[in-house]
Amino acid sequence: MTDRSQNGATDWHALSPEEALDQLESHREGLDSQDAKRRLDEYGPNQLQQAESRPWYRRLAEQFNNVLMLILIVAAVASQLLGHSLDAAVIVAVVVIIALIGFFQEGKAERALDSIRTMLSPQAKVLRDGKRATLDAESLVPGDIVLIESGDRVPADLRLIKSQRLRTQEAPLTGESEPVEKSSEAVDADVALAERSAMAHAGTLVVQGSARGLVVETGRHTQIGRISEMLQGVETLKTPLLAQLDRAGNVLAIFIVGGAAFAAAFGIFVHSQPATEMFMAAVALAVAAIPQGLPAIVTIGLAIGVQAMARRNAIVRRLPAVETLGSISTIFTDKTGTLTRNEMTARAIRLAAREVRLSGVGFSPEGSLHEASESAEGETEDETREEKGETLDLADYPDLERLLVAAVLCNEAELKQEDDRWFIEGDPTEGALVVAAAKAGLDVSRLREASPCLDTLPFESEYRYMATLNEIEGEKRILVKGAPDRLLDMCDRVRHDGEEVALDTQAWERHIKELSARGLRVLAIAEKVADEGESFEREDVEQGLVLLGMTGLLDPPREAAIEAVKQCLAAGIRPVMITGDHPETARAIAEKLGFSQTEHALAGRDIEAMSDEELEKSVREVDVFARAAPEHKLRLVKAMQAQGGICAMTGDGVNDGPALKRADVGVSMGIQGTEAAKEASEMVLADDDFATIERAIEEGRKVYDNIRKTITFLLPTNGAESLAVLLAMLGGMTLPITGLQILWVNMVTAVTLGMALVFESPEADLMRRKPRDPDAPLLDLFMLWRVLFVSVLLVATVVGLFFWVRGQGGSLELARAVAVNMLVMGEIVYLLNSRYVVGRSLSLQGLFGSRPVLLAIGLVIAIQLGWTYLPFMQLLFEGEPLSPIHWGLILTAGVGLFLVVELEKWVLRHFDLVSTGQTAIRREGSRQQA
Repeated sequence: MTDRSQNGATDWHALSPEEALDQLESHREGLDSQDAKRRLDEYGPNQLQQAESRPWYRRLAEQFNNVLMLILIVAAVASQLLGHSLDAAVIVAVVVIIALIGFFQEGKAERALDSIRTMLSPQAKVLRDGKRATLDAESLVPGDIVLIESGDRVPADLRLIKSQRLRTQEAPLTGESEPVEKSSEAVDADVALAERSAMAHAGTLVVQGSARGLVVETGRHTQIGRISEMLQGVETLKTPLLAQLDRAGNVLAIFIVGGAAFAAAFGIFVHSQPATEMFMAAVALAVAAIPQGLPAIVTIGLAIGVQAMARRNAIVRRLPAVETLGSISTIFTDKTGTLTRNEMTARAIRLAAREVRLSGVGFSPEGSLHEASESAEGETEDETREEKGETLDLADYPDLERLLVAAVLCNEAELKQEDDRWFIEGDPTEGALVVAAAKAGLDVSRLREASPCLDTLPFESEYRYMATLNEIEGEKRILVKGAPDRLLDMCDRVRHDGEEVALDTQAWERHIKELSARGLRVLAIAEKVADEGESFEREDVEQGLVLLGMTGLLDPPREAAIEAVKQCLAAGIRPVMITGDHPETARAIAEKLGFSQTEHALAGRDIEAMSDEELEKSVREVDVFARAAPEHKLRLVKAMQAQGGICAMTGDGVNDGPALKRADVGVSMGIQGTEAAKEASEMVLADDDFATIERAIEEGRKVYDNIRKTITFLLPTNGAESLAVLLAMLGGMTLPITGLQILWVNMVTAVTLGMALVFESPEADLMRRKPRDPDAPLLDLFMLWRVLFVSVLLVATVVGLFFWVRGQGGSLELARAVAVNMLVMGEIVYLLNSRYVVGRSLSLQGLFGSRPVLLAIGLVIAIQLGWTYLPFMQLLFEGEPLSPIHWGLILTAGVGLFLVVELEKWVLRHFDLVSTGQTAIRREGSRQQA
């Protein structure tokens, strides 16, 4: 094989298609698998050079780029200058340990996101071994024949060998904002990049038409590879929640420094305390008030949530979507493939003279055709119902044969068999027509060879039909299939028992309504004798067609989608169907799925006729929008957002991009979705299943709930420590706990107890709560009350035991050791309280139902026993060993604190003081937990 240029010297655009094929020793049917494998070994995978991740030392250094950490470092330096070397050393050690915790947790978070990047790798449709196949774009090699169509991102540099009204958006490469026309004709060798119309370059987007192209350059040898453009991946870790915490940290730093300075000055000038002691007390106050482990815990919580969603087939591309998911109140969803299985089966064919029923389900070509009896025409379709009667012979029904021939030729899907399993390569709707023809006894492959396609008008959402020009038995015919109401406008005759007669539009509209009311998706098929020539235009198609008939396709609802709709409604989330199907078909499916407002459906033309104000009213009252185009999706999103609604929008086509971007969470399809739709979205469904959206919302609610619980758990510790030190400074008393001891407690709890709540299972009522208000503060009045309430309880027990030990004649070291262990015990019991914000924790499930919580408690108890009894720890932190009496008092006080918080939660539940309307649900959830 001729050596391929690795430096761009070959002017592929100046070669004819045949010359390019010869140079790469390829042909129009593509490579065989063995040759492709050899070339992949030679040229390497088709991927751009990956951007270097942050080096470890930079990630470690960034852990100190935090105002709260800087305060601790300044405190350590000042302590050293004042001669408190031990204090300075311990502060530095703890700061380093906390930085290492953040470093490793953030590294784990980045690895979690990296692991899902591979799930977002694009795919390509390619000819291998003469057959169409879908492969990872990375496996493309020079010489492959690639098929591209509207919505695809070009996977490699292609020399076009066949183009059908192809236009691509080359802004990422040339900066040209308008789509450019493409063709297979060679151009001059010295033309500019933007004028190489015979090339489709990697990374550019197909906005219209279709084409076949020869892969000439891959990976870093492509044009986009040479200028180091990178494919878009998952965004960085900074989310609105983390940004909110950063801002809160900056404000907190001001209050900490100001409060510590005021308290120190108060102690010096009012209580005549030595300046050195007051400075160290101020250091203790600053250390107490800083929640050192919080940012790292929140980061790992978000990353764990992203991983959990990926395991449930929801791939989050932008981390803020994790937070937004918990606020969604409306899901605008496509029908086909999302709410339904996308396993189309042709169940009925409506001809002018009769209706034909088909037996068999799925993509297996096993089944037969029967003429429908008059009594059967109104029956509701069911995938398990089998047709009865004598099997039809196509030779006796020429109108039926003509329709099936047109359905197969105006079609790009292929029926394949692999290990006794039949599947469709291509669009499932087209595949259903191929299966129907096979059931009727037509040899699809032989038919396509005998009647080659000369030109194609690909399906475009704005036109709602596909057309091909075929030579059939020496006669050139234009074959068209598409939306029935669209084709009725384009037809003036209908085929009836071998003759063309005038079209009765009203009669066919009744047929459409009858088929749609049975839950069938209706496609019309028409034809027209073409003029001489090898190509045709849209104006040749849109009038003078002869209607051949209509097919009714059954696409059963997903069982999981029915349950997911039920769960969404219980969670205060309203599913809304947007489909291109007939309104009656959409209504029938919506009723089967359990949608709440299915009395009537609005069609796209109704949306167009409405003002914005009228649409804002209707979008609240209608759950089914049919015959909807992508621009209608955008208007619906805007109408819902104008009323304060938070919505998700699904989409799979290139024209869905504006609606996906405008929605609060854009959701694209991983299987049927175009690359354009995926890049416009925040989340990709790996299985195209509506139930996955519901599971992702549940996971998003759980992540936010657990982060909120973690924050509410950690802050009372800092609050109690700060209050204890502040009261001692203002009262001129001995500090009940030193700065070093406070640092120890914070570090231990951040590593153990603080991480436990991130792994909590969702509360029983999580999907029975109303959606979260996105504008609500992270800590609302209730949460602030809980933080203050528990802080006071902890201060009371810690300071109370400190003074009790001192009153019994105990040393200062012993009293502080008791205070430190009481603080840790208080955190342990409050961790159990925090498992349920309002629900009851005093139950077997509440106390023993979380393995991460039990492991964290066991670990912190072991660490704390070492702190209490190991001699070097006693020397380092100025403590003394505790007696059984001290442990008894600490345990009793801990149980008392736990019961007081449980009593507070009971009062909140009993008097319905939190989140009106939800407490009853949470009370029920508590009973279930018990």
